[in-house]
Amino acid sequence: MSTAILTGQPVPGSSLEGDLRSLGFDVRTASDAAEAETLLAGVPMGERVALVDARFVGHVHALRLGLTDPRFPLAAVPGAVTAQPAGRQALTRAVARENSAGGGTAGGGAPARVKPTAGDVDSVADRVVTALDADGADVHRPELGTLVATVPVDPQARNEARQAVAAVDDEAVRLKSAVKARDGFFTTFFISPYSRYLARWCARRGLTPNHVTTASLLTALVAAGCAATGTRGGFVAAGVLLIASFVLDCTDGQLARYSLQYSTLGAWLDATFDRAKEYAYYAGLALGAARGGDDVWALALGAMVLQTCRHVVDFSFNEANHDATANTSPTAALSDRLDSVGWTVWVRRMIVLPIGERWAMIAVLTALTTPRITFYALLVGCAFAATYTTAGRVLRSLTRRARRTDRAARALADLADSGPLAEGLAAVLRTPARRLPGAAAPALALLGGLAVVATAALTGFGGPWPAVAALGYVLTSALAVARPLKGALDWLVPPFLRAAEYGTVLVLAARAEVNGALPAAYGLVAAVAYHHYDTVYRIRGGAGAAPHWLVRAIGGHEGRTLAVAVLAALLTASQFTVALTVLAVAVALLVLAESIRFWVAAHKGGAPAVHDEGEPA
Repeated sequence: MSTAILTGQPVPGSSLEGDLRSLGFDVRTASDAAEAETLLAGVPMGERVALVDARFVGHVHALRLGLTDPRFPLAAVPGAVTAQPAGRQALTRAVARENSAGGGTAGGGAPARVKPTAGDVDSVADRVVTALDADGADVHRPELGTLVATVPVDPQARNEARQAVAAVDDEAVRLKSAVKARDGFFTTFFISPYSRYLARWCARRGLTPNHVTTASLLTALVAAGCAATGTRGGFVAAGVLLIASFVLDCTDGQLARYSLQYSTLGAWLDATFDRAKEYAYYAGLALGAARGGDDVWALALGAMVLQTCRHVVDFSFNEANHDATANTSPTAALSDRLDSVGWTVWVRRMIVLPIGERWAMIAVLTALTTPRITFYALLVGCAFAATYTTAGRVLRSLTRRARRTDRAARALADLADSGPLAEGLAAVLRTPARRLPGAAAPALALLGGLAVVATAALTGFGGPWPAVAALGYVLTSALAVARPLKGALDWLVPPFLRAAEYGTVLVLAARAEVNGALPAAYGLVAAVAYHHYDTVYRIRGGAGAAPHWLVRAIGGHEGRTLAVAVLAALLTASQFTVALTVLAVAVALLVLAESIRFWVAAHKGGAPAVHDEGEPA
């Protein structure tokens, strides 16, 4: 239960107390700051508490935004302030300071306005917020837009405020705010106009975003099963169900924003299930094609590799520049100017093939064409999008004069996923690595990766040369991470390493030319990719990377690449397929068990709520 403490004398005819109760607050009344401090001390430290001026006039949704969002320890709107358990001590100190300063009466202060300007302090709650700001506390102030939140001090101002409330439909504002401000063309114009109403329907029936997220996953898995039938009717059903799954995928985020139901576990489920849905669907298409006599497993694996590497580019670039100083660039300025021209905004959002456009294309092509054509189109579209986004980010990195922090370097090192072999060599090679030129790290990662993939592709299966090249890859990848990744282009190291590992597995499985090798490789890459995505989501959530023991247990990227190359050299093609399957199962069991343990424990332990806004590409 949450507690709201009304400060000052109640206003006859006010609906404030009922509004607060509708938001889940137990309402208590304090005549001044001294009594408010006493009531505040009586609220258990593990509960949310809010101070609200009894004269408050505003929309219920303004109160909801200001007082119930679980993501922020401290939040405020004019006339109201709230604290979750993590912010209770700061709130208690601020109330005590306000009380000791003698500002305990609820009246007085600045003249009321329907939309007070910053700095108006005309209530106990507002004065407490000022005290919190003075203490350096991080107080979240939600964007209210046309919503009203004010503390009128006389009947005329109260009447004006009530008229302003009546003039704005807060439910319409709430529905509009449920949709992401920045989204793709297909999502904005073909999904969100009705999915927001589905989100409201779910909220009114007590469904949570996690319920909808799970429904989206199940729908996508059924779609993958339909595609696996290999029949035209199955392909049509798969396309329709994939779009339905995407509608639900949009709905879960809109439901979270509509009802402010955010959580660490929910953000992880949303992000993880997106990847599971898409890659399960690729596998379904490959199975369906095989039923018709067409082997497209290499295309399916190539699509997964390309899409995953695209995401790693996004993640690495964002982490490298998360808190960089002097983070400006002429290229970024040009991008901002283009965003000010209406039609260029939508063109630029579409050509990067975000999830909405991508899933729509896959669904339509599945229903109307063949899996092979679907994968060809997907590979071409994703390759163009990857080239466009990566080139833009390279230009930004070369033209900005950013000084990257130790935190950014640590995040990039975690994303590199180096195992015991690379770590051990990196420790030995740290001194010579410091003498290398600035662009050495990404260059070494690129050249070492190209060497092992090209060697696997150009030599016959079962030969020793891919294993030799993999040994060289261990050396180059160790040199790449031997010094802090603070260079302008060092964010390219993780995606180059991902491409090298995944590409080696793909090529060696294809060169085996035996049934089952490519599906086994698909399973292995999927398990490893899950580990890499999970690392990203942990870093995003402020929890750091996956535990060191897990990274060492599954070998790191260089250890897995070397292991696969050695297995290909020592085993027959059929034995190699079995080995890939065993390796895939072992990696999947380890990373899934640790991931589920971590996120469930974080959720139960009261980790700060977060909300995933969807994939960046």
